Amino acid sequence: MSNVAIDIQQLTRSYGPRRGVSDVNLKVERGALFGFLGPNGAGKTTTIRVLLGFLRPTSGKATALDLDCWRQSHTLKHDVGAIPGDLRLWPWLSGRSALKLFGRIRGKDMLRQGQSLAEELELDLSVKVRAMSRGMRQKLGLILALAHEPKLLILDEPTTALDPLMQDRLREILRRRSNLGDTVFFSSHTLGEVQALCERVAIVKRGVIVADTTVSELAAAAGHDIDIRWSAATPLPESTSLDPIVTWKSRESLAWTGRLREGELPQLLAFVAQHRSAMADLKIARPDLETLFMRFYEDDSNGEAPR
Repeated sequence: MSNVAIDIQQLTRSYGPRRGVSDVNLKVERGALFGFLGPNGAGKTTTIRVLLGFLRPTSGKATALDLDCWRQSHTLKHDVGAIPGDLRLWPWLSGRSALKLFGRIRGKDMLRQGQSLAEELELDLSVKVRAMSRGMRQKLGLILALAHEPKLLILDEPTTALDPLMQDRLREILRRRSNLGDTVFFSSHTLGEVQALCERVAIVKRGVIVADTTVSELAAAAGHDIDIRWSAATPLPESTSLDPIVTWKSRESLAWTGRLREGELPQLLAFVAQHRSAMADLKIARPDLETLFMRFYEDDSNGEAPR
C-alpha cells in the first residue's frame, strides 16, 4: 500500500469539443486534509466524477487507494464516502431508513455510527426527506458519506446550506478522520473555508491546475499590497525605482496603490527612507487569502498564477 491516496496523471476529460479538465496532475497523500478550489465551471466536479468512477478519462489516468478509478470503481467505492454538489435523496426515506438502506448496499451496519453523527450534527433521523430543510438534507448526505467509516472522503461543496456552527462541527469531524489516517478531499469555491480546514490546496482554473501548494506557502507568495499617500506640497517623479517591482493599480497625484513583488520589501523600505519627508502615510500589508484567491481568476491572457 502506497502513501498516496489520490494519484492523477495527465488527466483529460472532454465533452465533445469542450474540455472539462486538461492534463491534470495531482497527488494527495493518505491522511491529508486537501482542498480543491475553483469557481463553478472550473473543472472541480469533472475531476471528482472521474475519481468516483462516474466518468471515464478521455486520456490519462486517475487512481485512488491504489485502485484505478474507472476499471476498479466497484471495489474502490467500498472505501470511499462522497457527497455531490447537487445532493438528491429519495423523498420517502427517513434518515434512519436511509442509513439502513445504504448499510445493506454496502454490506455494513451504518446505523450505530450514523446515530452518533446525527447527534453531533443535530439531525432528527425520524424525519422524512420530503419534510427536511435544505440544511437537514445536507446533514443527512454527510452522515451517509461518513457512517461506513471510509478511508477516503470526496466532498463536493459539503458545507452548502450548513450554518456556521454546523460547519465548525463538520470540520472537527473531518479532522478526527484525518487523525485516524483517513484522507479528505474537500472541494470548494471559497478559500476561507478551505483555509479553516486544509493543510494543502490545489487551485483549478479553466480545467487546468494553476497552483498546488500549502495554504501558508500560498499566502507567502502573494507579495504585499502597498498604499502610499503623498504630501500635497511635494512634486512627484514620473518614474521611480519601484516601477520594476510594483504592479500599480492606481497612481494618482497624491495616492499610489499597488502590489509589491515577493522578496522586494528591502527595496521598498529604501525608497521610503529616501522619500519619507514627502510621504503623508504608508500602508504595507499581506493580502487576505480571499483576495489572493480572486487574483487567480483575474481576466488574464496567459492563465498564469498571480505574481
